[in-house]
Amino acid sequence: MSSPSDTLIIEHLAQYVSDHKKGTIEEVLDKRTRHLTIVLEDTFQSQNASAVFRTAECFGIQDIHLIENLSKYALNKRVLRGANKWLTIKKHAQKEKDNSSECLQSLKASGYKILATMPSANLTIQEVDVSQKIAVVMGNELHGLSDTAIEMADCKVTIPMFGFTESLNLSVSAAICLHELTNKLKESSVDWHLSAEERKQLRLEWYRKLVRNAEMIERKFLESIT
Repeated sequence: MSSPSDTLIIEHLAQYVSDHKKGTIEEVLDKRTRHLTIVLEDTFQSQNASAVFRTAECFGIQDIHLIENLSKYALNKRVLRGANKWLTIKKHAQKEKDNSSECLQSLKASGYKILATMPSANLTIQEVDVSQKIAVVMGNELHGLSDTAIEMADCKVTIPMFGFTESLNLSVSAAICLHELTNKLKESSVDWHLSAEERKQLRLEWYRKLVRNAEMIERKFLESIT
């Protein structure tokens, strides 16, 4: 929840953001969603996870969940190209905890349907019902999803393939899933947009990232009005 001063801070920082950038931010906020989210479980190749980040940002997904039971994620700036700057990245990496269970239980409690992506599933990504919030869970490059993730999934989905090869690159799989789901969502009557409060919080967060010395500017401004 934002504080009353947040509106004043946004208005003050806006002076340091170009009209073009402000316009772009509003256009992006119009298309941003938390109705869909991506969950990456123990991805061990940084370039693959970073490519998924970039793909998700391009499709207007705001939240990314990283489950770190065995593998720790490292940023790959060359692949990311700054995409992480605009995302809300939530890490689940408690020591000696089943982070998969913690993450997925938290998402379920927040109203998300858990979709486990698996080559052997009977339901295709094109057949998924998007009326409920969806968390697409993707496993690591070698072993796929953990038993915990599979057991906790509300449904298991696959991407139809017609060749000899039975799997796709992680970022390619994410792109196909998000393309199908976002298209379906936008053609539906579901209100998938951010709330006014969520837009305000992201606007403030992004202004702070765009404005050089934003912390100092903000501090001096708050001192001047108190």
